[in-house]
Amino acid sequence: MSHPSASVFRLDHFVVPADALQRFMERVHHVDRALAALPGCRQNLVLVQPGEGAEYKVATLVEWADQAAVDAARAHMQRQYAAEGFDPPAFMRQLGVRADMGAYRAA
Repeated sequence: MSHPSASVFRLDHFVVPADALQRFMERVHHVDRALAALPGCRQNLVLVQPGEGAEYKVATLVEWADQAAVDAARAHMQRQYAAEGFDPPAFMRQLGVRADMGAYRAA
């Protein structure tokens, strides 16, 4: 077995009502651009899959160089959200988005 890399992967899954998809994706792409510009961001993907009925599945995957890059990115985004007056949990509740978010390392 090869040695795992120091990379940390943030993999988030969202179930988004169809009528909220455009607004949700605008915010996702806004965050995507901000993260891609940060040091230690190795790759940043946004994926969409038609879901069941009137829902879509959205996944975001960000590979960070290491935990320090993750911590710096988290602090940066918290400052940005505060400056914008943006509350991610409230935004998702308002749109009816269900989320499963977490950090992973290579096995």
